[in-house]
Amino acid sequence: MKLKQVEEKIITIRDQKVILDSDVAILYEVETMRINEAVKNNPTKFPDGYIIELNKEEKAEVIENFDNPKVKFSPVLPKAFTERGLYMLATILKGEKATQTTIDIIETFTKIRELSRTVAELSEVSDEKKQKSLMQRSGEIIAEILDEDLQVTDTETSIEINFALMKFKHTVKRKK
Repeated sequence: MKLKQVEEKIITIRDQKVILDSDVAILYEVETMRINEAVKNNPTKFPDGYIIELNKEEKAEVIENFDNPKVKFSPVLPKAFTERGLYMLATILKGEKATQTTIDIIETFTKIRELSRTVAELSEVSDEKKQKSLMQRSGEIIAEILDEDLQVTDTETSIEINFALMKFKHTVKRKK
């Protein structure tokens, strides 16, 4: 599984980065019911802040913004796992696929946090050399998130991201 596959599943609900239960099930290659059974059978492992139960308005917003058929046609309100909830879920799910999926999820959240810190630091630094270094690292992280298996020879890839406060453009040149 690529980091991009996990990253595509991360959405923001109530100002938190989360993955919907149906998307967690897709990542782990199990039915959504199995994910929710794991939660139901281990209630003490999921205190407040580990899982968000979406309300009707949030469900409608997810359907509108992300066109998620599993959510759209489900009669129940979806759950969304925060990063902590996903880590706890990882202690319950067993098997080789579960272990690899958990590693991929942890790596993705780690890279997103690192990118956030790097971009935040970039906006505060005035030293041109330090800015260039931070821009380089940000570009590397973005390239890893977008496609960790990117294998090209002597070509450049320009990545441009428009944040609310600044525009970030970086060119990645990879050699085999």
